Amino acid sequence: MSEGVTLDRTGGLITLGAADTLWADLMADSAVPTASAALTSFPAHARMGYVLLGDRVVATVKTGSSQWSVLEIEVRQAAAELNAVEMDRQDLVRIGPFRSAAKQEPMEGTALRWRQRITRALQERGGLERAAREDARPYHLAGIDWRRILVEQTRDRTVRTWWLPRAAVRVLDAAEHTETQWLHAARACQASAVVTEPSSHHQQVPALGSRPTTSPDCPTAPLRPYNGELQGHLYSVLSRKPGTSRRVAGWACAVCRTTPATVLDHCHEHGYVRAPVCQSCNTQERPDHLYSNDIRVADHYRRLFDTHAADWLRHWHRCPGCRARTTLPLPHLAAWTAHIACRSLRPTHRDARSSRARKPCGVLRVSWTGSHSAPRSCLLTVAVDFCPSGEHRVLAQVPYREAAEQFRSWLAETAPAVAAAAGPDRLDDLPTRPRPVIADTSSDGLALF
Repeated sequence: MSEGVTLDRTGGLITLGAADTLWADLMADSAVPTASAALTSFPAHARMGYVLLGDRVVATVKTGSSQWSVLEIEVRQAAAELNAVEMDRQDLVRIGPFRSAAKQEPMEGTALRWRQRITRALQERGGLERAAREDARPYHLAGIDWRRILVEQTRDRTVRTWWLPRAAVRVLDAAEHTETQWLHAARACQASAVVTEPSSHHQQVPALGSRPTTSPDCPTAPLRPYNGELQGHLYSVLSRKPGTSRRVAGWACAVCRTTPATVLDHCHEHGYVRAPVCQSCNTQERPDHLYSNDIRVADHYRRLFDTHAADWLRHWHRCPGCRARTTLPLPHLAAWTAHIACRSLRPTHRDARSSRARKPCGVLRVSWTGSHSAPRSCLLTVAVDFCPSGEHRVLAQVPYREAAEQFRSWLAETAPAVAAAAGPDRLDDLPTRPRPVIADTSSDGLALF
């Protein structure tokens, strides 16, 4: 332990300066880069009554010496939780900028709202490299030094986009949710407080080892698991009902089951609600549209159709339309066809790192022609971009009906429980033809609705 980080007589409290030193020591070898002044540099503010470290709220108290302090055990527990996070820096989530960002309300006080803070910092300083050169202040959100893991990509030399590893996005989303719950509970306590004795000038210290996720005296209900409460509801109807957003925020994500839900995921082809999900899972589920009928088959499809296939197939079949027809929405079926059905057709070349190994060539892309209002008429074209033997090399052209039949056979082998729950006799009141596909080409889908 660094010098100066010691327990005192006030029951485990240490000053913010000592807590900063302890935090830096504990997080030195973490996969998640953290700031050394996480408890004292902006946007952390002890006078607010708490600081965020990862997704944990650490309460601050003012001692008799007029110094702001925190419980050492809380700092240690926050560090242990963040050290346990595994981060794949290749598994990225786009966090901005989005066209809808200009419509968002201005930030208030020290509330996290981390997407807005990152966007504003980068826009004001003209990008990541310039921000790194011109500003030496600690760059952290909930103790995480986001600048060290932010990836900046440029398309057509004009369009700049920003990306963070999915693990960091999940931690920051959870931190934002935790802070919101804390503040709501604190306001509720203030509104309903009845003075029974003279109040102390010092904030109450939470019990050692406890984990406050809201105001220490006014805990709120924990996240509840999603159990199909919205099954069969049309998104166009449910999204207009008052209080829906507040209801969604009370569920845990139906996919990862660990992060607060913030988005109501729905099938764009049939219009049915699937389930409440977190921002990270919603971004992973969204097809990577290049154009309205053109998809880049990115690395995350390995998780969707390989390692976590059963979970994602069950999630997609929460839509009654997809389940009854034993298929997927057109963009997802196209991605599946390119990634799975045409896997053996993709050329390979020698891996420079190994003389014996070979790796898939280029980047997979799938497009389709035909009417969006009648997917069965579509023809899927699977190609490889940036292939040394010929850019935009066409691997196969697969009619929609053939792709759907191949998917049904694969589903029965890969996820038999999901396949057993599907079929044309499951729902008789579905329309005979799917509604038009609504392609999400704007990447603005981070808003709740």
